[in-house]
Amino acid sequence: MPQPVILIHGGAGDISDDLVEGKFLGIKAALRAAWEHLEPANGKSSGSALDAVEAAVRSMEQNAAFNAGYGSSLNTAGCVEMDASLMEGREMRAGCVTLLTDVMHPITVARRLMEKRRHVFLGGQAAQELALSTGSEKLPAGALVTESAREALREYLEQEAQGLENNFASSRMDDVRTDQRGDTVGAVAMDANGLIVAGTSTGGITGKWPGRIGDTPLLGCGNYADNTVGGVSCTGQGETIMRYNLAQRILGAIQQQGLTAQAASEQECKRMTERIGGTGGAIIIDHKGDMGISWSTPRMAWGYVRDGIIHYGINHNEVFQEPLVVRKQ
Repeated sequence: MPQPVILIHGGAGDISDDLVEGKFLGIKAALRAAWEHLEPANGKSSGSALDAVEAAVRSMEQNAAFNAGYGSSLNTAGCVEMDASLMEGREMRAGCVTLLTDVMHPITVARRLMEKRRHVFLGGQAAQELALSTGSEKLPAGALVTESAREALREYLEQEAQGLENNFASSRMDDVRTDQRGDTVGAVAMDANGLIVAGTSTGGITGKWPGRIGDTPLLGCGNYADNTVGGVSCTGQGETIMRYNLAQRILGAIQQQGLTAQAASEQECKRMTERIGGTGGAIIIDHKGDMGISWSTPRMAWGYVRDGIIHYGINHNEVFQEPLVVRKQ
């Protein structure tokens, strides 16, 4: 019987020092929320990778330390437009949603679409209607906007006006701005039944055009799961990840080249940056339960649970540990 494992990321990018502690607290809170659903209950039944991934992503979507749900990046109109996808690896069912506004948990909307078993991808008004018809609360306009997101947009527009950004002719994707907070959140889990699930959610990038869609809701780019190979969630510059099909390339390296999860994620993140010039990161759990964590950005917030211990970090070659459950003295 496979050992349950949950692995998450809280975004890759030029994450400033003052945001690190909030990332760490959020990563640990999300792992604890997920583990309640993943650990077998009283030894009588198996936990659910699907519930665990949704719980982890929901925890980060409601935490302003991350760029998903509350605290999402703003487009040039000053509005939040969110993407999410969820995929399970047994039947390879998936739900992908884009251009959602004024709902807290896009990952849950993606799950509701997956459970409908009719369509895989909905966007805009159709995704909004699905959200409201399946139990999502319609929030007041602007309820997901934070002051830090407004400030990031103000800075972006000032830089753009000075001609320091948005050179769309650049072959190295200089037009794509990576938020200091790090973009996108994601989770991959394997439960005791061997089910692998991957989920990813994002507010996109600061200063994006209204209607812009990133890699997060695109299967094979920002998210993918197949029990025979593994599950992947990606983060970074969406335009780069889409062009490279990062998630699928990582799984292909495992399946076709026989690489470990770690070697495959390192190889493909590096090759993507070498080939296109943009940066990103990925987390993966393969069909054996082995993990891979890699990024070509300066930092990526990540964490996982195994053997009752939370392992987490944000800088290269850095790992911190603490007990999953802090016992009262």
